[in-house]
Amino acid sequence: MTSKKDTILIVDDEPTNLDILQHYLEKHNYTVQRAVNGKEALKQVSQNKPDLILLDVMMPELDGFETCHQLQADENSRDIPVIFMTALTNVEDKVKGLKAGAVDYITKPIEYKEVSARLNVHLTLRKLQGVLQQQKTAIEQQNRDLQIKNSELDAFTQFVVSDLKKPLLRQAGFTKVLMKSQQLEDHTLTFLQEIEEARGQMVELVNDMSVLAQTHNLDITLAPLDMTKIIATAQYRQASLIEKYKAKLTMPNTWPIVLAHSPWIEKILETYISNALKYGGTPPNLELGSTPKDNNMIQFWVRDNGIGLTIDQQDQLFSPLLDISNTKVMQEGYGLKLSIVRLLIEKCGGTVEVYSEVGRGSTFSFTLPMAE
Repeated sequence: MTSKKDTILIVDDEPTNLDILQHYLEKHNYTVQRAVNGKEALKQVSQNKPDLILLDVMMPELDGFETCHQLQADENSRDIPVIFMTALTNVEDKVKGLKAGAVDYITKPIEYKEVSARLNVHLTLRKLQGVLQQQKTAIEQQNRDLQIKNSELDAFTQFVVSDLKKPLLRQAGFTKVLMKSQQLEDHTLTFLQEIEEARGQMVELVNDMSVLAQTHNLDITLAPLDMTKIIATAQYRQASLIEKYKAKLTMPNTWPIVLAHSPWIEKILETYISNALKYGGTPPNLELGSTPKDNNMIQFWVRDNGIGLTIDQQDQLFSPLLDISNTKVMQEGYGLKLSIVRLLIEKCGGTVEVYSEVGRGSTFSFTLPMAE
């Protein structure tokens, strides 16, 4: 299979110049079109679009500058590279030509080796631009397809979250009614308690799905936070766990003011406190605090007295969502929640971190920008 020849349109009002240049280009395997003035050139371009135009500047009626202007004004021809052929050598004329849309100049009398070199350069550039445009178009289409899929996935997630909450609420009502019965045997009550615990885990998962969906379609505005109120709310929501594990919490009376999205920070602190209670010492002793960092950032942290984590475990804790199914940490109880923590904090302009030593507890932290 032979490759398609490049087509060159030569525009010159001197027939001799046309003949000589046409013979040279055809000898070098180009297909040649000819025009003796600007009007004829525009007509030919509209009928049979060339790959490049060699355009004489000095022509009667419609000179090269105006011809080039009209080529640039037409969407169908503005991508065709135009090389001026001219005896004009002053800088002003060259600048005028480049402003008109030309990509290069060839000075008369013409050196044919120079013509060949310049044609090769600009035809190669045009082909590369064509490839880049095709790739850009393909990427734009892929992005549109991805946006549609993401929108469909978000809508499906919201639908699933909404539909799952209803039966879980009904289950909670039935379970509570049965647990109040005076005629239950001990093992039956144990089963009901396990059912209620499993239901609570499902509710947490549904809530996590809801938060995750929000990160894609919620346009948040960072605002100053009342961290005292947020931490009190997170502590209140974990009150049953705190009582269950007989935990002790220590924290300062005042907190710095930072910028973030309040519901997300409440969710993150609940996750940190919950994990510290479940995987802390016996009983858990939790310490909450904050530390100023560089670049006007504040680090908030939750420290526990648990068994600690290995370096390998720490490396996997905040894994991206696409990777958590492959991590051991997913099976050990962290998984999705800490991946969501990382996503939420990064959306707020901060970072997450964990510091731990085996046998000496763990400290989970996140940073947020300080409010002015």
